[in-house]
Amino acid sequence: MSGSPSGGGSGPGGPPDEGDLSARLRRLETQLEGKRPKAAPAGPARAGTPGGSAQLGQAMRLSTEFIAGVIAGGILGYLFDHLLGTKPWGMMVLLMLGFVTGIYNVMRVSGFSGQKAEKDRRDGS
Repeated sequence: MSGSPSGGGSGPGGPPDEGDLSARLRRLETQLEGKRPKAAPAGPARAGTPGGSAQLGQAMRLSTEFIAGVIAGGILGYLFDHLLGTKPWGMMVLLMLGFVTGIYNVMRVSGFSGQKAEKDRRDGS
């Protein structure tokens, strides 16, 4: 019998040594790393879009906040004028108030005003 049963050597007839296996595993890993294609840096999904979908989502949210304020002011102004008979004044005042509210919402969501909405804080965004 050529090798000891306890696995003492890496001879041709005996089981390989644990150190020998570790060295072979490290060599294999380095060879695989050399052949593996390099990973793209963590960033936008497409190379042509600087900023990716997160910034597009933020832009859509900001524009929606602004437009919602203006539309809500216009609708409330129209209803106010229709119900009370104050033809142009309710619409003009509440439309301008909706414009100001839309700008405030955009500043609040973007963090420009120094405070964020409580809903955003709870959501973690």
